[in-house]
Amino acid sequence: MAVYYGLDVGGTKIELAAFNAQLEKLYSERVPTPQTNYEDWLNTVETLVLNADQKFGEQGSVGLGLPGFVNRETGIAEITNIRVADGKAILKDLSERLGREVRAENDANCFALSEAWDPNNQQFSTVLGLIIGTGFGGGFVFDGKIHSGRIGMAGEVGHMQLNYHALKLLGWDKAPIYDCGCGNRACLDTYISGRGFEMLFRDLVGETISAKEIIERFYQKESKTIEFVDKYIELMAISIGNLITILDPDMIVFGGGLSNFDHIYEALPKALPPHLMRSAKVPVFKKAIHGDSGGTRGAAALFLK
Repeated sequence: MAVYYGLDVGGTKIELAAFNAQLEKLYSERVPTPQTNYEDWLNTVETLVLNADQKFGEQGSVGLGLPGFVNRETGIAEITNIRVADGKAILKDLSERLGREVRAENDANCFALSEAWDPNNQQFSTVLGLIIGTGFGGGFVFDGKIHSGRIGMAGEVGHMQLNYHALKLLGWDKAPIYDCGCGNRACLDTYISGRGFEMLFRDLVGETISAKEIIERFYQKESKTIEFVDKYIELMAISIGNLITILDPDMIVFGGGLSNFDHIYEALPKALPPHLMRSAKVPVFKKAIHGDSGGTRGAAALFLK
């Protein structure tokens, strides 16, 4: 039996999960991410893989999901929140140690791939996965394959910037303009994300509360919160409308903390048509089926055909 390993490599933990060809989970192990040096990081990944090999009595394929990407032209990892491995040739070094090919993709791409390969979603040939959590990230899957782009950074939707319609909506002179961690300003990452949802509420409504509390107040029918949520949905429609115009996806799947706000699935499809071309179709919107296990599952799927 072929075994597929997916590793979800984060800033605080690394999880390896093993799957069969139907992407049914067979085993998993989770350890803290070493913060000491690169050698320790390599040893940790190697140990996780060799433990799994021993369990299954064979060499599984190794896919990594990363909070960043490996530059296809240079082979160098760009993963700023895992300092010990950032700027290193991780695929080359791991392949040499493990004696097999190692593949890697951005974690949002792995999320999209995991959802696209679910039996409920395989009828959709073009899938756009969007994560609305701490940040706003995305991944594109065409016919079961991730579209990574020339150097591997395709799908960085959080670093598209506010457009004319978005600024008009937020109020030209009053629009809060946020600095983004990428070095630019007014990136969607700081507006559409769960964090952006809270920051916008603070700056447009004048109160600092959690996303959870904003949603509770919305369902309690507090008028200023309903007005705020309407504006946020409109901002999503403007921004995601651009993605639909470019990609024309069959399905958009949401993950991340804010994807649990069920009102989005009802309100966003209704808000989209004015921001699309006349003959455009609003895609199917779904909530992620696999949630937090999407990272390992999608990384394992990097070897599926």
